[in-house]
Amino acid sequence: MADAQESLGRKGKYNLLGPRVGLILSSPEISASIVTVLEGVFQTLGCESCRRRETSVQDFLGELTVFREQLDAHRGPIGCALVALVAPSGQLRQPQQLIRELSCCGALRGCPKIFLLLSSAPGAVFKPGAFFTSLCELCGHCPHWSLLQMLTEVFRRMAEESSGATYCPVLRSSLRGAVCLGDMGPWRPEPEPTPSTQYDLSGAKAALLLAVIRDRPGAQHDVKALGDLCQALGFETTLRIDPTAQAFQEELAQFRKQLDTHRGPVSCALVSLMAHGGPQGQLVGADGQVVQLEVLMQELKCCRALQGHPKIFLLQACRGGYRDAGMGRTALPWFLRWLWTAPASPLHADILQIYMDAQGSSSKGSSPERSDQEDILTVYAASEGNPWKAFCQLESDALVLVLWPRLCSLSG
Repeated sequence: MADAQESLGRKGKYNLLGPRVGLILSSPEISASIVTVLEGVFQTLGCESCRRRETSVQDFLGELTVFREQLDAHRGPIGCALVALVAPSGQLRQPQQLIRELSCCGALRGCPKIFLLLSSAPGAVFKPGAFFTSLCELCGHCPHWSLLQMLTEVFRRMAEESSGATYCPVLRSSLRGAVCLGDMGPWRPEPEPTPSTQYDLSGAKAALLLAVIRDRPGAQHDVKALGDLCQALGFETTLRIDPTAQAFQEELAQFRKQLDTHRGPVSCALVSLMAHGGPQGQLVGADGQVVQLEVLMQELKCCRALQGHPKIFLLQACRGGYRDAGMGRTALPWFLRWLWTAPASPLHADILQIYMDAQGSSSKGSSPERSDQEDILTVYAASEGNPWKAFCQLESDALVLVLWPRLCSLSG
């Protein structure tokens, strides 16, 4: 079985020399033409074998279980797995339970697991055929690009072609390296991203660091390291130590007002929130009171000066009491597992989820304004108490290719 270090041994990229396997699960309501196009996409992405099953959404879990058992019984390495779950909007209510099934696959330990969750929302303006066509075209023309680079360019094209719509794709990633699905070897140098897939960062860059260091030994070192990084990246930084729960909200509101009244263009904003965490994802202020994370993030989402510009959130806080035991060498006796010091691969690692139907952003009954999900990168320093939620969440029509490698290093 592939180990994470072995799989990422070639300059931070996954080793995809083993076979790529695919699974397409679709409910009976889905058009056969969409599934046929999906098969073509999987073939273009290098899937040597692809299972296709039409079944009810309730039976998706059973099909994934069979798929996992077949992979575990496979003799030899596996490069990666691509899974498409296709159903009408609202039926994939618990996708994390389905993703959990493949997370437990021993044959895929340390290997990328890519999930494409496609739903047809009523009134949605997004046409999956355009997405698939662009992805296949880029895979053929730019085989040296990583998968995230390809998705970035595809989403950019979609945004340009659907002006006035509020659709916004969502990526949730816990990948620990680049996934190159083209024919070129994964050890080749990474190409520079094209200008069309980069944000314009020529304007002002502002950062707000809110850190509770009381009763958090070592937190002051993290604050200094992050402050130095912000300075190196050219951010004008504001630091607040030991804010109360109310102060978290007040500081974010003040930060937004300062950006909206800034005389020149603002190209990027970074907000770092460091504190103890509550069981439901809250942040605990220095006064022991809690504040909801979404309330804080909403302040920046509605910032007029940042419309169409990247908004980056770095979150360092516990997210529940669950401790991920990881996928270690379970076949060893307990005392040898206890003596084994090498870290196990987290169960939530090496997963990329691609949501083709933006959650809560259907264009039906909405004004032709940009969705508040756009242009947001959220980096968590800890996995959620529910271990099957993704480590990193990206909600954007164009990913931050310039800043992304540096940001990932902060969350390890």
